[in-house]
Amino acid sequence: MNPRSFRTRVLCARVWRLYLKLALLYNMSEKGEVDLTGAKQNTGVWLVKVPKYLSQQWAKATGRGEVGKIRICKKGNQGKPEVSFTLNEELTTIEGIEDKTVSAPREHPFTMQSVGGQMLAVFTENSSGQSEERSDGSSSGSGAGAGPDKIALEGVVVQRAECRPAVSESYMKLKRLQIEESSKPARLSLQLSKPVTTNYKPVANHEYNREYERKKKEDGKRARSDKQQVLDILFSAFEKHQYYNIKDLVDITKQPVTYLKEILRDIGIYNVKGTHKNTWELRPEYRHYQAEEKTDE
Repeated sequence: MNPRSFRTRVLCARVWRLYLKLALLYNMSEKGEVDLTGAKQNTGVWLVKVPKYLSQQWAKATGRGEVGKIRICKKGNQGKPEVSFTLNEELTTIEGIEDKTVSAPREHPFTMQSVGGQMLAVFTENSSGQSEERSDGSSSGSGAGAGPDKIALEGVVVQRAECRPAVSESYMKLKRLQIEESSKPARLSLQLSKPVTTNYKPVANHEYNREYERKKKEDGKRARSDKQQVLDILFSAFEKHQYYNIKDLVDITKQPVTYLKEILRDIGIYNVKGTHKNTWELRPEYRHYQAEEKTDE
């Protein structure tokens, strides 16, 4: 048997096992169907780790424009090929680091790594039935109206690599600015050279505190009147209304709160619940309106 044919069969078998696992998972979640065009075409893909700033610069590319070029060269008949990526000139400008503009390095050599016996694949998810164009020009979706999410197998990972920037003056400057930016504290303490006049000015005592102190002094200055005189005022007030809160009774009688409560306990009832909660009313034996109700009956 041809060794190359045998490896191809083993690879296809692994792909189908991976597909069965994925199909079972998505059938259980009712996610949608899986497009296996990449498996049928035996498409191989590379899994490459790139620096964060490089992926951010790629995101700035307009449309499906070109972000750079990959160069693969092999010296002689033996040895591993040398792979490098060159970033486009218009994507080298990095802004926003300490309010400065720096240039990203353009040359990025690859460090090639083996897959290591792992079974890795690349899938794409296309929601609402929108079609997505593959790198080989084929389409991975129906593109007709909205529909369930569609999963497409783009290919099986056949090579792993790490994209590293070449050591240069621009790269060292970029790293220095990134380190300085990350080491900055989130908050800074500043010494004011003049008073702040745009915000609220500090005050020694707020208005509501002064109002409270004023009322407290007025209550303290109120002299206790004769008990019978206070009772006459209370009975006269309860002839007009059945319920009063303590604040209104203090304003009517002009008496201290503690002294007024002592008198109210003798002739009144304090409601702690119901519709007239936190109010005072006369005891049944002092109510003038009960006799009127009996007369009406």
